[in-house]
Amino acid sequence: MPSTALRPPRSHARQILRLAVPAFGALIAEPLFLLADSAIVGHLGVSQLAGVGLASAVLHTAVGLMVFLAYSTTPAVARAIGEGQLAKAMAAGRDGVWLALLLGVALALAGTAAAEPLVGLTGAVGEVRTFAVDYLRWSMPGLEAMLLVFAGTGVLRGLQDTRTPLVVATAGFALNIALNWFLVYGMNLSVAGSAIGTSIAQWAMAAVYLVMVARNARRLGVPLRPNWRGIRSMTKVGSWLMLRTLSLRLAILVTVLVVTAQGAVNLAAHQLAMAIFSLLAFALDALAIAAQALIGKELGAANAQRARELTRIMIRWGAGFGVVTGVLLAIAAPWAGLLFTSDAGIQSALTPALWVLAVGQPLAGYVFVLDGVLIGAGDGKYLAIAGVVNLAVYLPLLVAVHLTRPDGVSGLVWLWVAFSLGYMLARGVTLGLRARTDKWMVLGSH
Repeated sequence: MPSTALRPPRSHARQILRLAVPAFGALIAEPLFLLADSAIVGHLGVSQLAGVGLASAVLHTAVGLMVFLAYSTTPAVARAIGEGQLAKAMAAGRDGVWLALLLGVALALAGTAAAEPLVGLTGAVGEVRTFAVDYLRWSMPGLEAMLLVFAGTGVLRGLQDTRTPLVVATAGFALNIALNWFLVYGMNLSVAGSAIGTSIAQWAMAAVYLVMVARNARRLGVPLRPNWRGIRSMTKVGSWLMLRTLSLRLAILVTVLVVTAQGAVNLAAHQLAMAIFSLLAFALDALAIAAQALIGKELGAANAQRARELTRIMIRWGAGFGVVTGVLLAIAAPWAGLLFTSDAGIQSALTPALWVLAVGQPLAGYVFVLDGVLIGAGDGKYLAIAGVVNLAVYLPLLVAVHLTRPDGVSGLVWLWVAFSLGYMLARGVTLGLRARTDKWMVLGSH
């Protein structure tokens, strides 16, 4: 094989970077919201930080299930773009926004009413439980906005535009920090102030996307009123992706249940480690977003060979980027805890957990790229089934950690070995086996 085969063609590299670099900034906005909340709340005390950690796990489990609003909208819009049908692309985007609106109202109402019992299911007691309920309830006004942001972002990604979401996310992050600091410390609203500030920032972001989608739809003569057939179609497409996401969220939620039994210090340290994992995951996921948009467009244009070439390039880049983030995290791990808490116990537990996370970064980069490729190809059914299989592999590892009950810091370390290495390896195997076939390209080309 000639040496030039090791380098991606300039046109391929340019395409990937044009989408992935702005997507990187936009994607890290969500975990940056969580990191900002953690940094601001962390200095209030261990109970406050642990409570926000529990509430965030519950909230993001519900919201995470709705990520199909972006993941189904992006390839639908991208395929229509590949077919040269811009009006059809905007109609798909409009349907995604309406579905987000309807689901957001239902979830916000249900979450407000069920905040207490949902937190109770985690086993939290005392102040930790009180703070978790407060944070969860005050986060509900922003939940609908989060879903609208998902749908709006999916539309723009499908249109091959990741720069606008970067601008919106950057502005939203800045607003979130300012509001949270003012409401938590200036107004003495504690964890409730953090949730309120984040909700306001999320609604500001959602408003931008609503205006953009409406303007583009009017320009192309696409009606703004809901198309119920289109909404039902979007729901059907998203149902498999929802099951796929459910398996991921269950894995994270069950992990929280296990670490809750290890005590408030490990729970607080796990919250910080998971926030950093989310930040790195979204950073690595930038290539996955590029994959969703590019693969959907190429398969919509019936260009399977180009889709295969792009997949190979992005796999190499994903693993390589994982090496870089892993090395940087390993170096920063001993000092990372100082940014979020002054509690020595949390700091000592966090450092080795982050070292384990660092080791798993190359594998994570491989997994996230392939996940994006298969989402872009419309291979939701396989992703859903694989997700269930991966969860079935992971649960025995968690049971082993819980039953052996390693003491103190070692308990958190073994928990992260199970998650960052065991669970991610299962995902890598199932996704890699599928990518070796041509079935996912046939699905996407139809």
